[in-house]
Amino acid sequence: MQKQTGKSGGSGGGTPAKRGRPFGSTTGGGAAAAAAAAAVGDPAAPAALVGPSLQVLSALSDQNNKRIVLALQSGLKAEILWALNALTFLSFKEKDDVRRDTTPLAKVPGLLDALLQVIDDWRDVAMPKDHTKPARERTLGANTTLSGFGHENMEKVYSDTATTSNDQSKTEDSSETKKRSASFWFDEDGLFNVDDEGRTEKQQCAVAASNIIRNFSFMPENETIMVQHRHCLETVFQCLEDQNREDDELITNMLETLVNLAPVLDLRIFSSSKPSFIKMTEKRAVHAIMGMLASSVKPWHCAAAELIGRLIINPDNESFLLPVIPQIYKRLVDLLSVPAYDAQAAAVSALYNVSEVNMDCRLKLASERWAVDRLLKIVKMPHPVPEVCRKTSMILESLVSEPQNRMHLLVHENTFAEILTTDGKYSDTFARILYELTARPSNKVTSGQAIWGNIN
Repeated sequence: MQKQTGKSGGSGGGTPAKRGRPFGSTTGGGAAAAAAAAAVGDPAAPAALVGPSLQVLSALSDQNNKRIVLALQSGLKAEILWALNALTFLSFKEKDDVRRDTTPLAKVPGLLDALLQVIDDWRDVAMPKDHTKPARERTLGANTTLSGFGHENMEKVYSDTATTSNDQSKTEDSSETKKRSASFWFDEDGLFNVDDEGRTEKQQCAVAASNIIRNFSFMPENETIMVQHRHCLETVFQCLEDQNREDDELITNMLETLVNLAPVLDLRIFSSSKPSFIKMTEKRAVHAIMGMLASSVKPWHCAAAELIGRLIINPDNESFLLPVIPQIYKRLVDLLSVPAYDAQAAAVSALYNVSEVNMDCRLKLASERWAVDRLLKIVKMPHPVPEVCRKTSMILESLVSEPQNRMHLLVHENTFAEILTTDGKYSDTFARILYELTARPSNKVTSGQAIWGNIN
């Protein structure tokens, strides 16, 4: 198919930068499918884009809505791959691309359910990453000479000969011989079971489907439908729960989907009257997020921190997160000490919202000197992103607003004064912090310790 370049919108100049993805999120079998689908059919494209390409008509989604859904539901390998490749291309948008012909694909009847079915098919056969197939003892007919079950041939070696299809040269060199024991007849992987190759194919299709769902979540017109689709949210959270058996890229895609939907996500959907497929609850969903936050994989715990910061600002979600606030606080403070700037930024962003809505977090944060030291270090370094430094300063200001915290924060008064006199960007914030510490009437008990002298 030839792509109609005249009907495609976007910027008139050079190709804009593609939407970024967290480091490490392109591992797994689905990366090849995504890369092939994102290629453009432009003969003048740079050498970096030369390779397998998928050329799709811009109006394909309008003309083939039903065909795409039926292809995903067919179970046929060729049809599913065609639909996944087309949807990957159609659902991807450049950061600055505003295409008039873009279709909100989540509104196509049955499309979201068909994509989730592809993921469910993989989850039905998925195994843990450390799974080892146990030996199965067979005793039927073991004491007979001829059992009828092939026990007498277990020690024999069979050869499978595959000859190439070239009729002109059928020589001995053109054949490949694989020798294996006769016990392969007793393997469970066979006609009615999916072998390793078939399982890999289902995994790649599931990763491609998760990438399409992730692309859906970037489109504002799809948010409302996706957060009200219980099966979609249940599948996403269950993939996060089973991080030890899922593909890394699939988990990353699901996590990014949640981060995109978090501002409008209401966890109470799991206790609603909508039909449930997995019996997901609010408590299980929160524990799945905490598992991601505790992960040692940087893209996962950074995305989980950002997800918590976005979820907790919704008053309807706050009650479900309150029981795990102590663990959230502890983990976020640990991330502040990670040398990676993106981990620090994610932790500060989450702490900014958590401390804003939860007084216990503010009290706990100020009572531990090492936690405040880490916040001050981000401002003093400073962090390369000014917004992170600004939010850190606002966190410190929210801590000093609690009268119980002032005695703990007076220990850092010299540091506050140093930042006030050396950094003009945040001088106003730290001036207010020092004012709260030393000039408030409620602080008469500790005002004698201030560097400005006794102001009673």
